[in-house]
Amino acid sequence: MLAKPFPDQPINPFVTLVDPAHRPRAGAIPQDDYDLDTPWHSHDMHQLQYAFDGSIEVEDRQASYLCLRTRAIWIPAGVVHRTSLHRVRSGSVLFSPDMIPEAGDRVRIIQVSPLMREMVVGAMRWPLTQPQDETGQAYFAALANLCSEWIKEEAPLQLPTTREPQLEAAMSYTRAHLKDGDVASACVAAGLSERTLRRRFRSSFGMSWDEYRRRARLIAAAALLSDARTPIGDVAAEVGFESQSAFARAFKDLTGKSPREFRPR
Repeated sequence: MLAKPFPDQPINPFVTLVDPAHRPRAGAIPQDDYDLDTPWHSHDMHQLQYAFDGSIEVEDRQASYLCLRTRAIWIPAGVVHRTSLHRVRSGSVLFSPDMIPEAGDRVRIIQVSPLMREMVVGAMRWPLTQPQDETGQAYFAALANLCSEWIKEEAPLQLPTTREPQLEAAMSYTRAHLKDGDVASACVAAGLSERTLRRRFRSSFGMSWDEYRRRARLIAAAALLSDARTPIGDVAAEVGFESQSAFARAFKDLTGKSPREFRPR
């Protein structure tokens, strides 16, 4: 997951993907060949990005998010974020802010219904860079209305972030050593006593260090599960679970689905 905390320096408020004077109120951008790690930025349009294949990492002021294959990520206009996108087959639909007034103030990973997937695919017919006919205008108006409902179906694939160097050091160590890292080693990485580390995790994130590691393990497992060739038992072992049954219970507690149900078909 993206690791650097939100910067202290000012950020350019908007990145305009297409000149506002020459773009329609909504449109699509295919993103199959993008290979980039963006700086911190924000858009002047709402963005719904669907991952046809691979995974996308996004971070805002509050958390880091993992958008997996067959999921989508919602980025409201004006929300400062950064994105890691490497040879992922994806597509974005952009909306003028007034088309979805209740867009929220943070990034979200959202569940994707068959209808959403087909409508995102269909939206690629109308690129944001080209004028839009009446059919396209009606299409995106309907898609915007549906997005207002879809963005409420959030998937729990996010981890908290911090601007505190010691906690970030502990978190970075934990993410890098999911299989065998322990709290004592995380304390060494952070330069904190175990008591202080546990207290600061609870006060800063509302979760214990153990809960943070568990969630980090499960999010890493979700990414591994996107490859249907990897046995579920191997996924469980790779992220530090001693048994497949314990992994399956924990995974369903977090996502509401068993590892087998979560896998894309």
